[in-house]
Amino acid sequence: MTNRLRTEIQEEELEAEELIVEEKPRKREIPDNFFTQLFTKRFITSEKATNALPFVLYVALLGMIYIGNMHLAEKNIRDIDDLTKEVKERSWDFKTTKADMAFKSTLTEVAKRADTLGVRQSIEPPKKITVKEDKDEN
Repeated sequence: MTNRLRTEIQEEELEAEELIVEEKPRKREIPDNFFTQLFTKRFITSEKATNALPFVLYVALLGMIYIGNMHLAEKNIRDIDDLTKEVKERSWDFKTTKADMAFKSTLTEVAKRADTLGVRQSIEPPKKITVKEDKDEN
């Protein structure tokens, strides 16, 4: 009986070994979209990606230069706007100063300012001074 029992035990162990299937950890299910199909179907291999890397870096460099150029152009436009505003302001200052100077140089304004210094406008008309020359002196 012992032999029979051993053979049954061995058969059960063999059956248990057959039933034991190695369970692999389940991978996360990847959604089926364009990019996953592109990379899982081996359309783009790592060799192709490595060969395209210089071009990708070149395009990235061009993009950075483009962005920097746009920032520089916008800065120049802002500077031009600021200078235009300053020119307009200086033009207004010039025009007001010119008008003020034209007003202050009128005869009545000059007379008012000179009056404070003690200089007055003469009321009498000017007289003509004539000098007679002697003919004997020559």
